[in-house]
Amino acid sequence: MTRPRLRVRAGRVALSSSEIPLAVMRRPAVVGADVPDHFLCPISLDMMRDPVTAPTGITYDRDSVEGWLERGGATCPVTSRPLRLEELVPNHATRRMIQEWCVANRALGVERAPTPRVPVSAADACEHFAAVSAAAKRGDGPACRQMVARARALGKESERNRRCFASAGAARALASSFSHLAAFHQMEARTLEDILAALVVFFPLDEESRRCIASPASLDAVVSIVSHGEHVARVSAAVVAREIASSCDNQCLQAMSKANGMYEALVKLVAKPISPQATKAALVTAYYLVTNTEHAAARLIDLGMVELLVELLADADKGTTEKALAVLDSVLITDKGRDKAYAHALAVPVLVKKTMHVSDMATEFAVSALWRLCKNTPEDGGRCKAEALQAGAFQKLLLLLQLGCEGITKERASELLKLLNGSRDNAECIETADFKGLKRPFT
Repeated sequence: MTRPRLRVRAGRVALSSSEIPLAVMRRPAVVGADVPDHFLCPISLDMMRDPVTAPTGITYDRDSVEGWLERGGATCPVTSRPLRLEELVPNHATRRMIQEWCVANRALGVERAPTPRVPVSAADACEHFAAVSAAAKRGDGPACRQMVARARALGKESERNRRCFASAGAARALASSFSHLAAFHQMEARTLEDILAALVVFFPLDEESRRCIASPASLDAVVSIVSHGEHVARVSAAVVAREIASSCDNQCLQAMSKANGMYEALVKLVAKPISPQATKAALVTAYYLVTNTEHAAARLIDLGMVELLVELLADADKGTTEKALAVLDSVLITDKGRDKAYAHALAVPVLVKKTMHVSDMATEFAVSALWRLCKNTPEDGGRCKAEALQAGAFQKLLLLLQLGCEGITKERASELLKLLNGSRDNAECIETADFKGLKRPFT
């Protein structure tokens, strides 16, 4: 690795501007006072807020030197001797002197440097989650809940703490604890809810963690929380379910597909939204279940998912639109799904509307879904094609091909144009705004 370039300014060593962390570069300078040299960090040349000393005897601001090490630096920037993160020691004496100097110069506009929070050490993190696991194994919900809440708070306090806990196996310990406590039928639901809320902070989940949550007892608890938990807990449970499903771990997906009430819980999050995050999480989970497990599409269709998706698409943001179209396209592979869409007056117009002006992903799924409907339309006079034409599908697809699309989207858009071309009449709706940028007539 090429060592970062160093430069010298006023007798002090500092990193080149390309090597200074953005957060450090944006730190406001102390105005109206001449800061003593020994209060300045050798990396950023700013006054230190949280001074730490390396074994080499050099004191740095914690943010600056940790940023240096995280970007690949393995040596003390001043002495070039080997340096590791865990070797940094808080310099309380220097911090107190800086704070006293700030107070003494308050009249010059100097703000007192706040006392920094002590970051979590690797040893503390390992010890903490060992205690969490031990409490869960003996069924001590209150103790487990207290320690989990502290871990969550510390993890959210700083990215450094979060990484430290994650490296100590936080996700695995929390997932295992959830699995153990879920097996205690008298366990207070709030403890399980708090574990899920903490688990979200320490994503991603490894295979062992996912499979702990995908155990039958754990999934029953997740479904219960999604359906009946407190607001924050329901969101956390939905996000955890999404994390497991999106891993495409077949064993986990099969377990989720068989979990009692799973499909009802997902449909409920779409039918009665509690937050955009929970709705999107439910849609992603539904998509992976439909595309990777048998009977998932049929279950969702029976629970009214097609109608819910169509109505959701009528007024959804970009992210929700993409995910709803993905699920809809997946369930329209089935005859039952298409029958539900044919029966809904908004299905075709909504799909036509979403073929453009949302995103490439939305276009891909909208064209595919519309293709499934028009290609497999019942022999009833082609009402689906007529609705598509009336909604301006022919012009949108023509423009889409002119502006450029690739792969399966291009193939299906071309096939749709051929299907619709034979059904065109003088009553079709033409949206002139969609012809901007059109280069040549369709032939």
